Amino acid sequence: MKRIIPVIIFLLSLGKSFAQLNESDTLKYQLRATLTGNFQSGNVNLTVVRSKLDFTFSPHRDWVFKTQNSSLYQSFAAKADNDIFSRNYLYFKAKNTIYPFGIAYISTNYRRKIDSRFFVGAGATWRIVKNENTSLKLSAGTVYESTRFNGSDFNFAEYKGSNEINVWRGTFYSSFSSFILEKRLRIFYEAFWQPAFDNRNNYRTEVDFGLEFPVYKGLSFNVLYGFSHENVVTLKEKQDDRILTFGVGYNLKKR
Repeated sequence: MKRIIPVIIFLLSLGKSFAQLNESDTLKYQLRATLTGNFQSGNVNLTVVRSKLDFTFSPHRDWVFKTQNSSLYQSFAAKADNDIFSRNYLYFKAKNTIYPFGIAYISTNYRRKIDSRFFVGAGATWRIVKNENTSLKLSAGTVYESTRFNGSDFNFAEYKGSNEINVWRGTFYSSFSSFILEKRLRIFYEAFWQPAFDNRNNYRTEVDFGLEFPVYKGLSFNVLYGFSHENVVTLKEKQDDRILTFGVGYNLKKR
């Protein structure tokens, strides 16, 4: 529990959340923080805390930097994990209907025995819908990825014998956000699919679906469901993960 207290204090001090920060908005910066989780004690002791911190900054009218960061702390019986995730973008002329981006990503995942994973690449985003209440975007790109595992036995024989897998991947991403019920509820999702170019067995997909209920002056209550599938895993590890959390958020913007 001591490991998550600084994260909680930091996120609650940041102030204002909102389904997704939009790089095409005419704002100098946006900051979003959310904190969700659950706790159970008694016959079974279980703690889950999921924190997210997203930030966009526009130093020039043609350039936007966006960073999406999250951590997942889970403690069950004598086991605990504390995963991190950081995805960083640089956009050019994000107010256009179609615009390019560069991406850099780093993560760890204790449950899947991933000591470190990073990739870098580039692509383009198509802004299909953008109005006061609704946003819909599709992206496609190419990345080079390097993953170091805590183990060298995998569920596909071609990867056995080494704890590191390096691949070129395609990346296909979609995001949606919309206010409904006279802005009393926001629904949103983020989803991506990443197949390897050299092996059809090596792919993964992830979907986050959420509901946001505005409460008072930027404060909101959030429900977040996440699903992820990793097709290449070390032996005895499951390919699918699902998590449902509840929490609060707050959002800050400056023009």
